[in-house]
Amino acid sequence: MEILAFFYIDPMYLVYVGPAMLLAMWAQMKVKSAYRIAGQHPANSGLSGAETAQRILNVYGITDVSIEPAKSFLGDHYDPKSKALRLSPEVYQGRTLASLGIAAHEVGHAIQDAQAYGPLAIRNGLVPMASLGSRLSVLLIIVGLVLAYMQAAVGGTIAAIGLGLFGVVVLFQVVNLPVEYNASSRARAILLDQGMVTTAEDRIVGKVLSAAALTYVAATLTAILTMLYWASIVFGRRD
Repeated sequence: MEILAFFYIDPMYLVYVGPAMLLAMWAQMKVKSAYRIAGQHPANSGLSGAETAQRILNVYGITDVSIEPAKSFLGDHYDPKSKALRLSPEVYQGRTLASLGIAAHEVGHAIQDAQAYGPLAIRNGLVPMASLGSRLSVLLIIVGLVLAYMQAAVGGTIAAIGLGLFGVVVLFQVVNLPVEYNASSRARAILLDQGMVTTAEDRIVGKVLSAAALTYVAATLTAILTMLYWASIVFGRRD
């Protein structure tokens, strides 16, 4: 077997991961479409994303979370370490349903943090190992397989360690799903309960958040199928 050629072009990779890649592309298109449509609807409340976030934090009595502008498009996120809610310029300043929905979703994570939501705590605990796994897992698998191909006894062990690290990445993605879905459901409920959106507006916000959630589903499926692909090699699909 030409080992380097195998790693660069293996049709079986597309067999394993191709469906998830197609789902990911479709999800990205849905996000852009839903965001564009919601971005064309000014919120009846007249609130900006930053104002929406601050109002929700006030309702829940959360005073230790700052709201900061982020620099990247759709780079919105909540940082539990620094207790900072970072919103992209379009969301921070925007007064559209897209801005309100995304801002409320990120505040949902701050509420999860304040209420010690279990899956969020597990996800945050997995971050260091998942970060290490995303950087080193495939490298270790490939190095291990090359060594095994060269009849080095340690090759199989190294490849298995790499596969284990990739497993942590998969676990992170799986745990992340309920965290994201819970934040979205919290966001919609909060916006409605506090009168920041109408029932009609909620349907538009829901489409944005549902499309965003689909991207997490695609990422999780991609991680699972990629791990199965590498496992099939490490445990003997190839000579």
